[in-house]
Amino acid sequence: MSIWWSLHLRREAASVPLARRLLLGTMETAGVDPDISYDLSVALSEACANAVEHGGDTVSGGASAAYRVTAYLDGEKCRIEVADSGPGFPARRARRTAVPSRTGCLPEHGRGLGLIEQLADHVHFRNRPGRGAVVSFDKILKWREGALLKVS
Repeated sequence: MSIWWSLHLRREAASVPLARRLLLGTMETAGVDPDISYDLSVALSEACANAVEHGGDTVSGGASAAYRVTAYLDGEKCRIEVADSGPGFPARRARRTAVPSRTGCLPEHGRGLGLIEQLADHVHFRNRPGRGAVVSFDKILKWREGALLKVS
């Protein structure tokens, strides 16, 4: 058995916990280990927050009102994609993970992509020319005893 869902969400802060709760509920119902569920929910929250903040359409001068979240739980893996219609990722990013400043503190902005990379097994950042950016990530799942989707 597998589970697949896709959401079309407004670029509003309130959409982030909605996506996170749906993912957590799906994974709890399926029987995914709570630690794995938590890691993926934090990664999803970061990806959604980036779409809300940066995912507007800058080409036409107006802000796009929506972004899309898609999740697949199939066999031993969960794959999540967050797609927006913003300007995309810069052509060259010097560092993809956040680095502490001289004071030892992490910068206020720029931590999300690094967190996603730390929490997921595989991460892909790509631009869709003229159509925005996509963050996709996956993680191998662990299951609770008696889980509904557990692969034998």
